[in-house]
Amino acid sequence: MGKQKKTQKAKKQRTAQLARLLKPTDSRIKEELRKKRKKPIDPLQIKVNQAPQQSSALFFQYNTQLGPPYHIVLDTNFINFSIKNKLDIIQGMMDCLYAKCIPYISDCVRAELEKLGNKYKLALRIISDPRFERLPCLHKGTYADECIVNRVQQHKCYIVATNDKDLKNRIRKIPGVPIMYVAAHKYAIERMPEAYGVKA
Repeated sequence: MGKQKKTQKAKKQRTAQLARLLKPTDSRIKEELRKKRKKPIDPLQIKVNQAPQQSSALFFQYNTQLGPPYHIVLDTNFINFSIKNKLDIIQGMMDCLYAKCIPYISDCVRAELEKLGNKYKLALRIISDPRFERLPCLHKGTYADECIVNRVQQHKCYIVATNDKDLKNRIRKIPGVPIMYVAAHKYAIERMPEAYGVKA
């Protein structure tokens, strides 16, 4: 009986101590020391990390939008390498892909060539050919690499022609986009599916 009385007394003492404690929202506590209750998190407001939407043109790494006539976006670097190697751009592309090719020049690439000055007058004259299609740019600035990467991510119908290592590395991370480049005085292509008749 003695033990039970002791435990009952201990319980009463604990409840009395708890009753003496102030509630965290009590008005007598200073504003700085007052604990604010956390609002319950609404499950609808939790942001979910969404994976980027994949293009419907891709069947795993196989791009169904690629096919003749091929649409090729040219980089400033590629045009300059073609001139140094004395290559006809359109003929060289057709020899590489064995099909009709439509080269595209974005406003950024044209602006970059214009900025480079008199040394690149020949390059400007070449891209002024009516066989070269023009791609209008709606963004600010004239950074061609960023423009090409964004365009290729949005539309999977393009092949990127460049000799720039950094740009190549960025495009390799985008699935289903082949890269054309100048190697051994002719055009070569990388990541082109063999189903299109061109060996990668």
